[in-house]
Amino acid sequence: MADVVEGRDIALDLALSVLAQVRAEAERGGFLLAVCVADRAGNPVASARMDGAPLGAYAVACDKAYSSAIWGDRTGAMGTAAQPGGEDFGIAGALGGRMIVFAGGVPIRRQGELIGGLGVSGARSPEDEAVALAALAALGLEG
Repeated sequence: MADVVEGRDIALDLALSVLAQVRAEAERGGFLLAVCVADRAGNPVASARMDGAPLGAYAVACDKAYSSAIWGDRTGAMGTAAQPGGEDFGIAGALGGRMIVFAGGVPIRRQGELIGGLGVSGARSPEDEAVALAALAALGLEG
């Protein structure tokens, strides 16, 4: 149908598998993290905060998942354009302040199709992103 836009969202079982894999990757790296898996609209499907993870990490993980899901891009890739003088300066304040422009949020793709977003927080941003990407790769998903 030319007048209907199709799309698929991550299912709960796969979202729970992503949570488990992020936890395993975090434990391997010695990190205490919060994680959020969102559908394509940025709505949380599954989320958790590891015991001992920073208390603020949960909200940041959810906003990273939201940002990566709705834009279909890694949150870290948006940072340069969001800096003063960048073509998207000010975007970090968009969407009620939920927009994240530092690493740790990655889109979730299966066979190239966007199905959601993953947000990881609690370590340094590059480490958050590395855990997220390793978890997705271990499940045969792209970030």
